[in-house]
Amino acid sequence: MIEVKYNENKYELEENTTALEFARIVLKLNVDELLACKVHNEVKALDFKLNENCTVEYIDYKTSDGSRIYVRGLTFIFLKAMEELYPDVKMMMNYSLGHSLYCEVTNDVELTEEMIEAIKARMAEIVEMNLPFEKKVVSIEEAKQIYGDLNRQDKLGLLENRMKSHVSIYYCGDTFNYFYGVMPLSTKYLKYFDVQKYEKGILLIYPRRYNPTQIEKIKDTKKLYATFDEYDKLHRILDVGNVSELNKHIKEGRIGDIIRISEALHEKKIANIADMIAADKDKKIILIAGPSSSGKTTFAQRLGIQLKVNGIKAVTLSMDNYFVNREDNPKDENGNYDFECIEALDLKLFNEQLSALLNGEEVQLPTFDFHTGTRQYLGNTAKLNDDEVLVIEGIHGLNERMTEAIPRKNKFKIYISALTVLNIDDYNRISTTDSRLLRRMLRDSKYRSHPATATIKMWPSVRNGEEKYIFPFQEDADVMFNSSLVYELAALKSYIEPVLAAVPNSAPEYSEAKRLYEFLGYFLPIETKEIPINSIIREFIGDGCFYR
Repeated sequence: MIEVKYNENKYELEENTTALEFARIVLKLNVDELLACKVHNEVKALDFKLNENCTVEYIDYKTSDGSRIYVRGLTFIFLKAMEELYPDVKMMMNYSLGHSLYCEVTNDVELTEEMIEAIKARMAEIVEMNLPFEKKVVSIEEAKQIYGDLNRQDKLGLLENRMKSHVSIYYCGDTFNYFYGVMPLSTKYLKYFDVQKYEKGILLIYPRRYNPTQIEKIKDTKKLYATFDEYDKLHRILDVGNVSELNKHIKEGRIGDIIRISEALHEKKIANIADMIAADKDKKIILIAGPSSSGKTTFAQRLGIQLKVNGIKAVTLSMDNYFVNREDNPKDENGNYDFECIEALDLKLFNEQLSALLNGEEVQLPTFDFHTGTRQYLGNTAKLNDDEVLVIEGIHGLNERMTEAIPRKNKFKIYISALTVLNIDDYNRISTTDSRLLRRMLRDSKYRSHPATATIKMWPSVRNGEEKYIFPFQEDADVMFNSSLVYELAALKSYIEPVLAAVPNSAPEYSEAKRLYEFLGYFLPIETKEIPINSIIREFIGDGCFYR
């Protein structure tokens, strides 16, 4: 017998009882809502056998682990349906657009609405069949033989640099593939989805985490799609569409060229944005917004330099100084202060001062004391001259409520995010959220002395704020800037791996740290000496030229 702890309660079980049996028979849980479990803070499939004293918790769709597992399984049955119905169509899982994956055809086949409907119907049939996802562990040499016979260069390249002696391949009926991470037990768990034609490919739509049994309508994201597509085309020109291609450039000594071209693209895009602002004399307020760790600080500095090239001076204004006094700050549903909602800012004062500045008046700027939670006036003033523009960075910058007193013609809105286009391979994409989390983790460790556990613990709260206050307004931007760099994960690797490795396996955050550590194992590290000192990635790895 073994002792298993669940929700502070202890249970005696026979050795080799599966996590699913424990949930269904002993705990009487609704197992149809469960996708996986954690044993000693490691994510495991539900058929994992409990063979020693341990702590168990269960994972449903509302968790980040659960949503990843669901989308992973959904991707598998989508690819299975494609393989069965249209074996000549070659697909790549490109990137996330809202609560969907954009999948693009990579050969000369035009998708029709009839094909989309057939794919959707076949996926529904596969779900109804309740086919198991079966994991088979094979040696690296056996895996090379399997993928070599299929001429899957994206898979073979990954295997070349794999440090482990084995790899896991999942089977679903006659279809097999490698997927990075745990799968659901079977297809029956994947009931909720939709498939739609979009641009040159397909949207594979899944539920939002807070509403796991409903498929919501996808909002139009043409600007976001265009930004992704632009960088996707550049990566293909550079011959860096996936990790194995990036590693090949690193091994063959060509990463310097990749760095220089990537940085040149950033500089060109920033210069173009500055030119757009300079071309319209009505633009006096530049609003920059984007999710955490997008590189807003460095971007704002570099934009200021390019504006000076155009004869325009940038005057910065911090939204943080316009917080209401702590006692007036709204609270969330748990009774905690909600510092991220727009009502936490004094919109009336902010708009009054913006209007005054646009009218050429001098204003007394507030300074918010975060220790006392009060607004103070310390003699700081501002006045906007004819050759100056206001540059304002903050999460609510794209929300019209934030600057409702200012005519739209006087505002230029910029959305910035690290929109990752690089893939692990054709079917395993790299999450933009993961890239930002690694950036944030490194910055918190390097500059704030926060361990990875602290960053991982607060990340869901950060993500919730982004979902509420940033993403709904991204399409309102005049321009989008993608701050990702194709080489950045290889550059971050050596810096962030020790931070992740320091998370003890007793910590609740261990599973996330382990997942990210193993993910970075696909990348070869690079020397960072060739990265310019004004690079956005310097905001996180250090030795940059801008004040932090």
